[in-house]
Amino acid sequence: MKRKFNIILKVSLFFGLIFVFGSCSKRLEKIQNSTPSNFTPMSVAQNINTKYTDSGRLTTVLLSPKMVNFSNQEFPYYEFPDGINLTLYDRSNKSSTVESKHAIVYNETDLIDLRGDVVLITSNNDTLFTDQLYYDQKKKWLFTDFPVKFRTKDYLTNGNGFDANQDFTNAQVLEVTGRIYIEE
Repeated sequence: MKRKFNIILKVSLFFGLIFVFGSCSKRLEKIQNSTPSNFTPMSVAQNINTKYTDSGRLTTVLLSPKMVNFSNQEFPYYEFPDGINLTLYDRSNKSSTVESKHAIVYNETDLIDLRGDVVLITSNNDTLFTDQLYYDQKKKWLFTDFPVKFRTKDYLTNGNGFDANQDFTNAQVLEVTGRIYIEE
């Protein structure tokens, strides 16, 4: 009786292990099949210099050492893993520049997500420092809810967020945490 029980136990254990390993391999196969096989980029480009126009007027110049094109994905985007330099031109052709260590441009939303040591210098030489900044290309609007430092000719303002139109006639630091008057 004891020997019969041991044999049944061993057979059950054997089939249990086969079931466990079989279901693990099936799970792995499911995961592999659910991950898009086309997650590789559609293209990779070096030394990017792209100019955007609106009604024949230059509005934006984008420079980057490398662009990775993921426009073949369900939510298409372009990634700039080695940083970006973005020059924005207002209606009077004054320019402001934004630099960051990393950027992603989302095709469907026309948002540019700038990350890592973001520095924005306006045409008036006002300067914004933050770790993340979004640029909405449709609305021509810059914004963040990350901590910021905004230096103007007269003040250094710290806060938790920033909103501005492209020509910075309507720029404001949100949730101001400190403001220092600068004497020259």
